[in-house]
Amino acid sequence: MARKFLYVIATLVVLVIAALLVYRIWGMQIIRLVMVPREAFTQLQPLPANAYDGADMWLARPDIVKDNVALWTPAGVTTPKTSQKATIFFIHPTSYITTFGDAHWNARIGDKEADATARRFVMGQASAFNAAGAVWAPRYRQANYGAFLTDKPAGDQALAAAYRDVAQAFAAFLKANPTGPLILAGHSQGSRHLLQLLREQVAGKPVADRIAAVYAVGWPVSVEADLPALGLPACGRQDQAHCIVSWQSYAEPADPSAVVESFERKTGYTGKPRKGTHMLCTNPITGAFNGAAPASANKGTLDAREQGQPPKLLTGIVPARCDTSGVLMIGEPVDMGPFTLPGNNYHVYDYSLFWGNVREDAQKRLAAFTGK
Repeated sequence: MARKFLYVIATLVVLVIAALLVYRIWGMQIIRLVMVPREAFTQLQPLPANAYDGADMWLARPDIVKDNVALWTPAGVTTPKTSQKATIFFIHPTSYITTFGDAHWNARIGDKEADATARRFVMGQASAFNAAGAVWAPRYRQANYGAFLTDKPAGDQALAAAYRDVAQAFAAFLKANPTGPLILAGHSQGSRHLLQLLREQVAGKPVADRIAAVYAVGWPVSVEADLPALGLPACGRQDQAHCIVSWQSYAEPADPSAVVESFERKTGYTGKPRKGTHMLCTNPITGAFNGAAPASANKGTLDAREQGQPPKLLTGIVPARCDTSGVLMIGEPVDMGPFTLPGNNYHVYDYSLFWGNVREDAQKRLAAFTGK
């Protein structure tokens, strides 16, 4: 019996090793096979011209009183009463993730699973800004996660279709908020659309003078090949306003090669190649361009590991250091839940790791912008 048990264990070990070897050699091909939609891309019909006039097309905005996830705060955190208020436009990251090709290139409005995931993202990310003002977070027909895994034209077409919805929402947002300071923020796919908004709808236009800060988190930004076309500089310190912050989180030992290689392959918003340029890394603890900060200075990491319970805010857990590659190192791996990506990539947790510092950062940049 003991010998049979050892044979079973040995067989399992061999199978695990074989599976790891297969994944190492053909991992990306397998992921693409599973995640990239198989259907041909079909152009989306434009939304009605007044689609974003009502609350139905928004995950969060001030007149949504019931279940407005952007108003959430962790236990013990209060929203300060102050006359310094901005209006925040937040673009949520990809929540439409499907497998085995049984999916569209773009999410449909009303997809329950994608919508529920998007609400969780708004709760854990956009809520960091609610002390600085009212958060507006649009629904949009986001590109499928598989759009980022393919070189097919359909991937870019899906992202372009998603951007058109975001641009329409932004126009409605500006119409509803014609004056006052603005904070623009996003994550991942949301930050990609945000950067395109900056280039096409903000830079060189009157609205640019209203931008207190931009948080393009979880998407690579070139200091030399992107920023000059976006009309705003990198934030050099925390008391600086009218600037852009960005970071991408990795634990050590980190392997950011996939992000770095993708970054270097593409052309920047200036039309110049990104290869050989510097990736923008803002330290979210200090609010400064590059640099390091100890875990003791981290004002709060969201711990959402306990199912069925709201996230808790834990202080002093995670340090931050901008690496020479342009990504943000958070030291040894920390248990944030099941969504850490290969290479010790903590992309999903970019905001959660530094929620307390982002909250403070937004208030300080707004104060610097308003001169108070």
